[in-house]
Amino acid sequence: MDNKVIVFDTTLRDGEQSPGASMNAAEKLRLAMQLEKLGVDVIEAGFPASSPGDFESVKMISKKMNRTRVAALARTSKDDIDQAWAAVCEAVRPRIHVFIATSDIHLQHKLKMTREELIKEAVAGVRYAKKFTDDVEFSTEDGTRSDRDFVSKVLEAVIDAGASTVNIPDTVGYALPEEFGELISYIRQHTGNIDKAVMSVHCHNDLGLATANTLAGLRAGARQAEVTINGIGERAGNTSLEEVVMALSTRKDLTDLSTSINTEEIYPTSRLVSMITGIVVQPNKAIVGANAFAHEAGIHQDGVLKNPMTYEIMKPEIIGLVSNKLVMGKHSGRHAFKARILELGYDLNQEELDRLFKKFKELADKRKEIVDEDIEVLVAEELLRGQDKYELDYLNVVSGTVAVPTATVKLRIDGEEVQGAGFGVGPIDATFNTIAKMAGTKSKLVRFSINAISGGTDAQGEVTVRLQENGLVALGRGADPDIFIASAKAYVNGLNRLEHLKKNPSLVSQARAL
Repeated sequence: MDNKVIVFDTTLRDGEQSPGASMNAAEKLRLAMQLEKLGVDVIEAGFPASSPGDFESVKMISKKMNRTRVAALARTSKDDIDQAWAAVCEAVRPRIHVFIATSDIHLQHKLKMTREELIKEAVAGVRYAKKFTDDVEFSTEDGTRSDRDFVSKVLEAVIDAGASTVNIPDTVGYALPEEFGELISYIRQHTGNIDKAVMSVHCHNDLGLATANTLAGLRAGARQAEVTINGIGERAGNTSLEEVVMALSTRKDLTDLSTSINTEEIYPTSRLVSMITGIVVQPNKAIVGANAFAHEAGIHQDGVLKNPMTYEIMKPEIIGLVSNKLVMGKHSGRHAFKARILELGYDLNQEELDRLFKKFKELADKRKEIVDEDIEVLVAEELLRGQDKYELDYLNVVSGTVAVPTATVKLRIDGEEVQGAGFGVGPIDATFNTIAKMAGTKSKLVRFSINAISGGTDAQGEVTVRLQENGLVALGRGADPDIFIASAKAYVNGLNRLEHLKKNPSLVSQARAL
């Protein structure tokens, strides 16, 4: 059996289903380009039938990928498959990913089908997709709560119909590792033509076992792992790409499995996803968390100084976590700035470089040294924004022990200047109250957090907010050396993301597949 594991990244599809994590077209394209640089084998770019916006994003990504397979998700209906193919047909290596649930609870309560009817539906969907491409994947949604003999029967039928990859999802994160490994082994042994297809696993993290289950599935014979960056996704999230890849790399003595991932791009990719979605990586997150390579206990520090392997099972450089090679500042010129941008993996045209360089100089006047994270924030704020309804133009805050916190704000709303002022119990409250009044929003602020992007008292503050309105949830993010401005940027960004969701309600209501 081939010991190469195919890495199927679904950050742009399943990952985007994290509450509030919707991305605009520019953000999706930038992330897709980074995923290709990371070396993933398959990018699931979206669910084209779910919305016109998703269709266009998948189509755009398909045109831009040079070597990575681009997959589009579809239910078994002809209309879904037609839209999936129309979205990926221009990809160098297109894939259609068809799914239908196989558990009795889904059959009875959602699909209203018998087992025989489901097999016919699954076979018909795969055969229809096969007319467009030889690369067809089939998934048994809620596979771990399905009758294993029935799953084997379904898979044998769809492989005969032309499926080249068959996926067993733990859709609700229900399985335990030993149980999941046994399931994969059982299906391999009881599906007569399983050697004609690649077995895949797609695990959710509801019990915190997604990575463990994925590894168990791979050791039992699966050769494709469906993952997301930082483990983001529906509910408690998905299997984390970085955890699976580094587990296979670090424990090759036990697994003898490998991937094509360029591990030095893991940390930059993690950081990009965090910036785009506004979902902060928890400090104790494996591999990419801020504390993953931190040592506070004296005995640990002593050991690491003598030999890093005493308390580190991998080098931080392996995942791309290295110190800056070049520190930028206000005296840095265009050539040095352009070189740094290219080193960070951004291929920008002259107009974009000029715009970014101007913002860089403005930031350099406030900070003595500019680090990579600062530049990445500039890129995210200046180049990855969509067509925003609201834009912060001016903010002035008055506060203190004897002053009533007051905020004066100038916004551009659909291109028109609007000014306002308001009060609050503190300067940030005053700022948010004023912006909310000017925007006429009915949203509720349900989360507010602040992090420093880098060290130093002049570091940029990174603010994340979560806004909720009529069942819609949007994350907003902003960064600036002035924490009040960062907060205002985050709030405005959240309002813009809410507007995006209002215009694309199908992003919220799309099927929660796999």
